[in-house]
Amino acid sequence: MKINSENKQAIHDVLITDMQRMIFRQYNELKVRFNVTDEDYDTQQTLLVDNILNCNSINDINELILEYTDLFDSYSDNVKFTLDGTLNYVLSLLVSEIDKLEQAYEFNQIHN
Repeated sequence: MKINSENKQAIHDVLITDMQRMIFRQYNELKVRFNVTDEDYDTQQTLLVDNILNCNSINDINELILEYTDLFDSYSDNVKFTLDGTLNYVLSLLVSEIDKLEQAYEFNQIHN
């Protein structure tokens, strides 16, 4: 399923945020055990963002997730490495983002 161009930015943004969070956790764990450098971390982050920005379909995102299976095994709940699982993962990220925005809006309404 191809992603509509008007939806790509939002999907890319939530994927980048979530997967960068997982890489950061992994980096902190590996840094202690395997002497991983900041340069390694920066390179990993750059490659991740480039890979995400090249995703144009749910299938592309599924392939990306398969490349980063180790992140999902350690840091994400119940991501199944199928197209359905990928779609549910992306939808959960978008719903979570909407919830955060709604809470921020409500907070601002209360305190203004």
